[in-house]
Amino acid sequence: MLVALYNRTFDEQDVPFLQSIFQLLEVHKLQVAIYKEFYERLLPHVTFREQPRTFTGRRDLPANTDMLFSLGGDGTMLDAVCFVGNTNIPLIGVNLGRLGFLAAIPEEEAEAAILSLVRGSYTLEKRTLLHLDASIPLFNGAPFALNEFTIHRQDTSSMIKIHTYLNGEFLNTYWSDGLIVATPTGSTGYSLSCGGPVVFPQASSFVITPVAPHNLNTRPIVVPDDNVISFEIEGRSEHFLCTLDARTETIRSNVQLAVKKESFMVSLVRPDEHNFLKTIRQKLYWGIDKRN
Repeated sequence: MLVALYNRTFDEQDVPFLQSIFQLLEVHKLQVAIYKEFYERLLPHVTFREQPRTFTGRRDLPANTDMLFSLGGDGTMLDAVCFVGNTNIPLIGVNLGRLGFLAAIPEEEAEAAILSLVRGSYTLEKRTLLHLDASIPLFNGAPFALNEFTIHRQDTSSMIKIHTYLNGEFLNTYWSDGLIVATPTGSTGYSLSCGGPVVFPQASSFVITPVAPHNLNTRPIVVPDDNVISFEIEGRSEHFLCTLDARTETIRSNVQLAVKKESFMVSLVRPDEHNFLKTIRQKLYWGIDKRN
């Protein structure tokens, strides 16, 4: 089995844990490919018996990679989605960050997770992605997102108007700071913090959530994911922000934008002892009541 490892930043306090991960992979005779920048940062701190293979992105990620380990927080996990793209390489997230909703495996369970992989006692969860179509090239050939697409006002500019359409039919004009279109996976992220609902990962839907709407009767709405959602933007500024997960582009108001379900999905590795309900209870305190 060939395992790829990705990390974008780590603290010195993480070094003993990272060293133990490489030792575990070696003990279980798993081959390793490491993101090149991660490898170069590791060299002063971690000892390697042999020089591992390295990769710099999706184009040179080894084709025979069986799994990609994301070592970090949820932002690291979202980066890793861009690496695997439509390759069908499963992703597993070990949390070195704070919340760790996507990167749901805590450090103390990493060894058990590796054993689960070796034994084959895990589940692959297919997750829907969003695809962005735009009238200009955006996002460097990776116009997809696991969590959400957003349109947002730039800097401290005034509120904007976002005319929104479903399959060409007018839905609503949002007077707000911005608008989020979230996947079921992304429903527990930015959309949730703006009042959107929690949606089970298996649901075939998108959530459209306004950011700080100036209207008391504008609420998030759940729509089927076979819709094409398109937008027209108005505002006092000529420039707006467009995001896919943690990646941002600045656009002008004349850029045409539409989002739809991506043609491929991404697979997340879930050890058998983990599930969605357990995660939202532990990470979001869903249903927690001190009276119980």
